[in-house]
Amino acid sequence: MQILHVDDDLLNLRVVEDIMCAFGQISFGVSSGEAALEQLGQRTFDLVLMDIHMPGMSGVEVVQRLRASVGPERRTPVIALTADCHSRTRAQYLQLGFQDYVTKPILVSQLWEAITKAVGRSVPEAEQLSLRFG
Repeated sequence: MQILHVDDDLLNLRVVEDIMCAFGQISFGVSSGEAALEQLGQRTFDLVLMDIHMPGMSGVEVVQRLRASVGPERRTPVIALTADCHSRTRAQYLQLGFQDYVTKPILVSQLWEAITKAVGRSVPEAEQLSLRFG
């Protein structure tokens, strides 16, 4: 899979890139919402992993703009990644246009479960890497 990961924290970008690489997936990281929208307009991605709280443009705003766009990228599945598990419920993230959300620190098995559901196909088992990241 081609995965776009959006996070303003460079360490989080690196950790998720390492997780994706361990499962043979290609992760492309950007550090802002503006850069994410630019990349989504230029390349095709199977999935987006989106940090919610970023300076400038939040992850919610990126998803709203993405869903309002006219290109095929508007249908790209997006999973919210957030350390704030109290301000919104899963249902609220779904209403905002996300396919799912995963809390930080990231539990690899939960991330793979969300990815599997979002892309609608099988991905490698993550049980052996059920460590916390983020």
